Amino acid sequence: MAHAGGGGRDLKAFGVVDGRVAIREGGSVVFPESGDPDLAAALAAPELNPLIRLGRDAWRAALEADGSRVPLSACEPSLPLRVRDYVDFYASEEHATNFARIFRPGKPPLHENWRQIPVGYHGRASSVVVSGTPVNRPSGVVAAGEFGPTRALDFECELGFLCAPGPSLFGVVLLNDWSARDIQRFEYQPLGPFLGKAFATSISAWVVPLSELGDAFVDPRPQDPPPVAHLREAGRWALDLDLEIELNGEVISRTNPRGLYWTPEQMLAHLASSAPVGVGDIFGSGTVSGSEPGTEGSLAEIVRGERWLADGDEVVLRGGGLGEVRGRIVS
Repeated sequence: MAHAGGGGRDLKAFGVVDGRVAIREGGSVVFPESGDPDLAAALAAPELNPLIRLGRDAWRAALEADGSRVPLSACEPSLPLRVRDYVDFYASEEHATNFARIFRPGKPPLHENWRQIPVGYHGRASSVVVSGTPVNRPSGVVAAGEFGPTRALDFECELGFLCAPGPSLFGVVLLNDWSARDIQRFEYQPLGPFLGKAFATSISAWVVPLSELGDAFVDPRPQDPPPVAHLREAGRWALDLDLEIELNGEVISRTNPRGLYWTPEQMLAHLASSAPVGVGDIFGSGTVSGSEPGTEGSLAEIVRGERWLADGDEVVLRGGGLGEVRGRIVS
């Protein structure tokens, strides 16, 4: 299916190159210029935070502004924002079900609260790194009385959403929530993920503003039971984006976030109902998985826990017009 959000072309996106705001446009990078002093100052900043803070009119003006151009291939973009806070949700029913079948056979795949609220955990802002940053194999307590390097290193294909004043949403990136499954398995009860997910979270260098996604916005899946009021009132849209996962040059899965049970605006509404949310905050969708073979969003699901990432393996997530996020495992 062809649509604005799922085609092969890269959409216009904001990034940071050589210490200032830049815009990816096709095969070029534009350094936008403006006569407005506030916008000019934001465009000269080494992070997107000041631009995000100015609001939608400024984002639109920046996207439409002209300026000097260089080839995309000549640029090395940096982490696009100063991350203030990071939350990761768990919004795919298929991912939760797949994991339960593999690691908790015979037990219910979803806890009682899962269809009532978007379940998430508070991650480490310091773990967020830009695409291309090597991923060091973490060490931790992998079993009772045993500390050492993880033997169960995994990836998770996700979308990441950058927050804006309001609170609202500014844009979307591809996100890889690297996971040490043995560390995670030993530590997660009763308080959930901790050090097994605290070592690296890779995001793509280019942030696609929501205004660029066009008809990638589609109706969400039905929810049963109906959610509580603050989640019903959220602008419940889903995103139809064709994504693929490549391991060492081979595509091993293709998936799409349109089937996520909880939408990005519901995740934001739930987060903001009790927590301060603003510029510099980013949240992940949780692993994007389908129910059919070849649509899984993590290695654990793809190979049913029979192998894990080795040193030297390179994982690339790409698609949906969002560009790519890549990371190579190092010891």
